[in-house]
Amino acid sequence: MMAKSIHLFTFMLICMLYLITLPNVFAQYEEYEQGQNLKYLDLGIKQYQSGMYEDAEKSFRQVLETVKVLPAEICFYFGANSYYLKKYKQSINWLNKYIALKGTSGQYFDECTQILKQAEEKYLLASAPNKDDMYNPDETVDYTVMPKVDCGPSGKVVCPVCKGQTVIIKRSAMSLDYRTCPYCDNHGNLSCEEYNLLLLGELKPKSERSQN
Repeated sequence: MMAKSIHLFTFMLICMLYLITLPNVFAQYEEYEQGQNLKYLDLGIKQYQSGMYEDAEKSFRQVLETVKVLPAEICFYFGANSYYLKKYKQSINWLNKYIALKGTSGQYFDECTQILKQAEEKYLLASAPNKDDMYNPDETVDYTVMPKVDCGPSGKVVCPVCKGQTVIIKRSAMSLDYRTCPYCDNHGNLSCEEYNLLLLGELKPKSERSQN
């Protein structure tokens, strides 16, 4: 009888230890899996730097489709790589995203703004009458299922709606209309959570958020 009790107690103890350690096992597996998927980012950067733009896009898309929280640098590399693939609108979207995340202090800010200017010029040219648009909407990333972006240690992002100015300027033929940005704080920033909601098209104006 005592032997059975000991076996039962041992079995229950093993079960309890298993249940306690199970969440850690899953967390370690997810961390390992994310690390493996981020290897494609390093590979994509090397391919981009070698001028292998088609291969780089495949590597970057592997990251976009599998990593839950994106590192900010992929916004620059995916945007820059898209420019060399003549996907100008896609390039503009992602380069602007990098600037919104990192601001003027970003490691790739100078190169980013240079490529962004070129992409905007090429996109306008490609979109002109009687010109073929080099942007293929079927190949763009679906923003509705896009992973969250890592906003860095500050947890703040320059508002891409007003570009950190806290006001939105609308030009007409006769005047300039200044309107307070409905999304950012008094310093022209969004929190990381707000920014990710904005990317998904789910961020409500401040007036509606304050009522909840």
